[in-house]
Order: sequence, then C-alpha cells, then structure tokens
Amino acid sequence: MLNQNTPESTSVNTTEGFNLKQTISIYAKQWKWFVLSCLICLTYAYFNIRYTTPQYVASAKIMLLDENDGNSPNAAFKDLSLFAKSEDARIEDEIHVVKSREFLKSLVKKLGINLTFYTQGRVYESELYKKTPIHVNFLASDSIIDKTHFNFYVDVISDSKFKYKISEDGESKLVSFGEIIPTSFGEMIITPKGDYVTSYIGKSIRVNLRPVAAIAESLKNRVNIMPTRESSKVLDVSLQDAIVDKAKDIINTLIVEYNKATVDQKNIKTRNTANFINERVELIASDLVNVDDSIVRFKTGNKITDVSSDAGQFLTASAETESQLNVSKTQMHILDYMNESLGVDSGSYEPINLNVGDPSLDALSMKYNEILTQRQSLLKSAGEKNATVQELNQSLNNIRHNLKSNIENSIQSLDIRINSLENQSSRINSRIYSVPGQERKLRSIERKQGVKESIYLFLLQKREEVTISLAATSPNSKIIDEAYSTNSPVSPNGRIIYIASLFIGLLVPFGFIYVKDLLDNKIHNKEDLEKTIQMGIPVLGEIPRLKGKKESVTVQKNDRSLLSESFRIIRTNFDYVSKGRNVKDYNNVIFVTSTINGEGKSFFSINMALTLANTNKSVLLIGADIRNPKTHLDLKAKADKKRSEIGLTEYLVDKTVLVGEGINTYDINGNEIDVMLSGKVPPNPAELLMNERMKPLFDTVSEQYDYVIVDTAPSMLVTDTLLFSKYAGHTIYVTRAGYTEKRLLNFAKELQTNGKLNGMAFVVNDVDQSNFGYGARYGYYGSTDKKSWFKKKKA
Repeated sequence: MLNQNTPESTSVNTTEGFNLKQTISIYAKQWKWFVLSCLICLTYAYFNIRYTTPQYVASAKIMLLDENDGNSPNAAFKDLSLFAKSEDARIEDEIHVVKSREFLKSLVKKLGINLTFYTQGRVYESELYKKTPIHVNFLASDSIIDKTHFNFYVDVISDSKFKYKISEDGESKLVSFGEIIPTSFGEMIITPKGDYVTSYIGKSIRVNLRPVAAIAESLKNRVNIMPTRESSKVLDVSLQDAIVDKAKDIINTLIVEYNKATVDQKNIKTRNTANFINERVELIASDLVNVDDSIVRFKTGNKITDVSSDAGQFLTASAETESQLNVSKTQMHILDYMNESLGVDSGSYEPINLNVGDPSLDALSMKYNEILTQRQSLLKSAGEKNATVQELNQSLNNIRHNLKSNIENSIQSLDIRINSLENQSSRINSRIYSVPGQERKLRSIERKQGVKESIYLFLLQKREEVTISLAATSPNSKIIDEAYSTNSPVSPNGRIIYIASLFIGLLVPFGFIYVKDLLDNKIHNKEDLEKTIQMGIPVLGEIPRLKGKKESVTVQKNDRSLLSESFRIIRTNFDYVSKGRNVKDYNNVIFVTSTINGEGKSFFSINMALTLANTNKSVLLIGADIRNPKTHLDLKAKADKKRSEIGLTEYLVDKTVLVGEGINTYDINGNEIDVMLSGKVPPNPAELLMNERMKPLFDTVSEQYDYVIVDTAPSMLVTDTLLFSKYAGHTIYVTRAGYTEKRLLNFAKELQTNGKLNGMAFVVNDVDQSNFGYGARYGYYGSTDKKSWFKKKKA
C-alpha cells in the first residue's frame, strides 16, 4: 500500500519503463468517445456511398510491335553504320505519346464528348450517353466552340417545343425545336433526336459544353496505361467513368486513333525515305558513269586492255628475248673462237666442230672433216709430197679460207642480232617496270567503281523494299483485348470506405488522446506521483473528486462514502508511517502544506482532523495560513457570536492572550474537534510566524491533544511554512490531480533532500475515480454496487 523509503522501491521506480496495460487503460477509459467517433464516421460513410455516383472501369490490352522489322522505313538502313545504332522507341515514350494533350484533343473532337447531357434523378443527376433526346448544332466556328464553357437547361414540353434557360433557377424562354437560339459565343440550334424526345417530356435536361483542352486534361489524368509486367510490350489501357459504354468507346477510339496516327507517321517516314533513296540513286549513277569514263581513258592512254594479262605477256617476251640473246652470245663466242683458230697457220690440220646452227658453216665444216679424213687415210700409204696429198691440202686450205670468211660474216650478223635483242629486252623491261604503277592506278579507279556500283545496287534493292513497305505499312500496336468491363462498380467501394471510416473513427480520438497525454505535464493519481518523485517518499493515499452539489465536502461520523473511506486509508497509512519513524518531539503535530495555492490543503486539513476525531481522539486544527486564511464553510455554519474571535494572529501579537482563548470547539457531522483559526491578516506575516510564542504554543497543544493538524501556507509561494517547520513531527504534502504540474514537484524533492520539512508524505487530492491507483479503482468493499441500465432492465 505504501511506497517505503527503501533501496528496493527506489530501484523499481527508477527503472520502471513502458506499461502496456496502463497505456491501454488510458484509451479504454475514453471508450465513449471512440464509439461516438466511429458512429459519426460510419454514418458519413453510409451517406457518402448512398449519394455518390458509381464509377466503372473499362480496360483493354494492346501489344506494341517492334519497329525493326521489314516493314519499317528505318529497316532499309539497318545495314548502314549511320542507322545501325538508332534506338527503338521505348514503351514509356509511346505511353507519353498516347497521353499527350494534342492526341487527346483529337480524340475528344472525334467522339464529341466535350458536349454532355445530364438528367436529374431523385438523388443525383446522371449523364445521358448516345441515347440523348436532343441534338445541339453550334453555328460558330470550331475554334470558338473548342474553347467555350457554356451550361444551359432544356425542359422538354412536347415533341416540338421546349423551355430554354441559362441557370436552373433562371428565367425560362419558350422555344421551338429548330429555332435559332442566340448565345454569348454565337448561335445554336436544338433539334429533337428520333423518338427519344417523347420519353423526356416533362423532364429537365442539362447541357454542358466544356473546352476541349479541359476534357483532354481530364482524360490525361484518368487514362491509365502501364505494362502488364516489367519489360513487357503488352500494355493495359484502362479508364474509370460513370458510364461503361463511354469508357469503352474512349479506350477503343484511343487505340484506333493511335494506330492510325502511327501508320500515317510511318508513311511519312517511308515517303521521305523513298525520295531520299531516289536522289541518292541518281547521284550514285552519275558518279558511276564518271568512274567508268576514267577507266576507259586510263587504258586508252596506256594502251592496255588488262594489266595482269599484259604483264604476263611482257614477262614471257622478256624471257624469250633473254634466251635468244644468250644463245646468240654463245654462238658469238664459238664463232670468235673458231675464227681465231682458223687464223693461225700451224701447218697442221685438225678436225672442226662448229655446230653453231648455220647450215653453210656446218656444211663447210663437214666437207672439211671429210677431206681431212681422206688426207689422213692417204698419208698412211703415201707421203706429204704426194700429188694427191698436195691436192687435198689445197682443198683443205680453200675450205678453211671460205669457212673463215663465212664465220666473219656470221659474226657480223650475230652482232647485229645481239644488239637488236638487247634493245628489245630493254623495251620489254621498261614496260614490266611500269606495270605496278599502272596496276595501282587502275586498282584505285576500279575500287571507286566497285564502291559506287555496290552502293548503287544496294540503293536499288532498298528502293524496292521501301516501295513495298509503303504499300503494306503496319501500326505500332496490335489489339489483344478490346475494351471490356465487368459492369461492377469499383467506386465507391463500400467495404474499403467502411473500413477506412472505422479506422478514422478510431484514429481521431486516439490521436486526440495521444496528443493530450503527450502534452500533459500534470499528475493524475498516485501512480503518476510516485513515478515523478522517485525518492522513496511515501504516498499516503488519494482523495476522490466530488461530483455534484449533493455530495458533502466533509466526512461524517460512521460514513461509508468514497470520500470517508479515502481519508480512513490515509489515516491508517499515516499511523503506519509515523510508527516507523520514531519521532521524539512533536510526534503528534502534523503540518499540511502544498506547492501552490488551490491544491486543497485546507480541505484536506479539516477532513483529516474529522477522520482522526472519529476514532475518539482529541484533535486540534490550527489555521496557520495567516496570509490567506480559508475557514471551511462547515466551520462558518457552526460558528456563533458567542465564540471567541481570537485566532493565531492575535495570540502571537498579544502576549496577554492565552492559548486556550483562541481555541473553539466545533461539532461537525457528529465529530467534535477544536479549532484555532488564523485570525486577522497581519501586515508582517513572515516576521509574526517567527515569534517566540510559537514554541510555547506547540509545546502546550502537543501535550493536550492526541493530534494537532496545522494548515500552513503553500511552501513554494511564501516562506511562512519553512519558518516554523521545526515544530512539525510530520508533514503531509498535498498535490492535486490535473492541477499540480510535475515540474513543480522538483521543489518538494528539494525540500526533502535538504531536510527542510520533517517526515514528508504525499497525498493526491481531487482524483477522478476512473484514475484511482491500484485497488481503489475497483471500488470499496461493502459499498452499494451501481447497476447498469441494461442490468436494471433485465432485472
């Protein structure tokens, strides 16, 4: 029951953390506000669902096609380095194109949804789509109509007449269908549409013309386009609207117009590509003719047909010439040798073997060798001087002379032939040496010719491909699913709204209570006080808040009220604490003080005195707050003129006044207590309380009474209580729930630390019964149970 000044209790208090049960109880006690808030939010949700136009969702699926196929105009250049690195349009770019303002403006114009018709129902007005009973023709130009915002009402009277008005409560004008109606932006004509107009006789139709740009901006925000999954080319296109058919038409038209726009854009690209290719073909053809002329001029100037074959012929001719030259030179050497041999006349005859390829020389040499053979045969049988031998010698000499003459002639012929062959070889070698340069020049010209020719052929091929692509252009997307809807409203979603309303209904009071508790810096019960003090100072108990004027502000004899029981608990706890302190002097003197004014110390003093008197003890109540004396109302009611008006002030000022002269006996609710009032307010209360007569007063009353209750001034505001606190055996420090700030209790802790107040103990006053700490919140044993309204009805 008590928080004793022990190390264990101090440790528990200082280390106590978050208490979930206590936190929940803070909100549970305010359950009525939670219930009220939830009821208000749920009621609002009900009416919101009831009177909100339902919304439906229509969606379609399309797949973006790859532009790098054969039908794309850019595909004609995919082999060129200039176009090989061109990037495909990303999915995000295509989405931005579809949701562009200009594209959506064209969509709005095509569907004509900038002009809408509404009919009023019992709760809200609904839009008429397609089955409109009237048709409006504006005579102004489209550029003006597309920027105009105009609203008017048509009340159909019959199939030929109607009432026209600008505002719902404005003045109406009777108009016939087909009649020209002037407006601020031009004239218009309203005509009936089929048999629909007869079903709207007696009804009012609101016609709303809005700017195309505003409708396009609205569609931009409402049309949702996103891939079905990451890196997917399949897109979901959805739109939420109050009319399902309208949402479907918008989505389907959106897809069709997008495909049409992409086809037109591709055709523009294709035509530009074809024109570009034709220009390049003509230019390349002209360059190719120039290159061919260069080759003709080069071959004609150098007298060649084919450099490679001509070079081979030159090499063959050079080899043959070289071979002939070598043979001729060899023959020249042989003939020179034979000529020298024939020129020496040694008197001997030797065989001659020329074999130079000259028939005449070969015939002479053969004849010479035959005659020589005959001579040698004849010499074997005859001598040198034989006439026949001499005749043969003469023949041999003649042949040698002829042979030498022929050899000299042959040498001259060979010399001419060798010179001719050497000149021919020089000419051939010069032609051979010029071949690499000619070949290099010709290859350079032929290379240009090859490049021009390949480009020319490539462009001719691509021109045919582009021509085919122009005739078979495909759109950028393929429709997988046309616009469809489940025809179930997606808004308002009753379940989500009710859940959200319930959540908000719980969140609002929770947030209010949380912020209030977060900003709360005051104590509210015994537990708050113990957590704030954390010094082991005992808390004697809690005093309940009095509700209503019927409840008595003072305890009564044999009273079983909550107020009386609270003071009985405080009395019991005080007895327990006082016995544990073993105070020798003034053990029965109890000072009652507080931090500031208004915390209920005077209320506590009188009721504590009555509670102690209820045990047949003699009790004296001293009003020591002489600055601001507050005599309890019950004491005033019991006072009479015969009672002494002498109080504490008079006793301290006048030395002739005895202690007993300022004490009067009061019977309050059957309990008798003696009271010394504070008396008149003195000009010097602090100095007066330091009077030397104070000690005899407390010495006397502490001996004559079982308990002396001293109602003192607030300790923080004035120093009065501290001036004579040495005469207190115990000090009860009163705090007030919802009034005393926690930071002000630092002053009380300072008083305890410095020992300025003897035997300090706390009491919490004015505690709400729902905030009672510990077991007190569950009521008191023996008290009458209060039945709820439901239990009373059940009984």
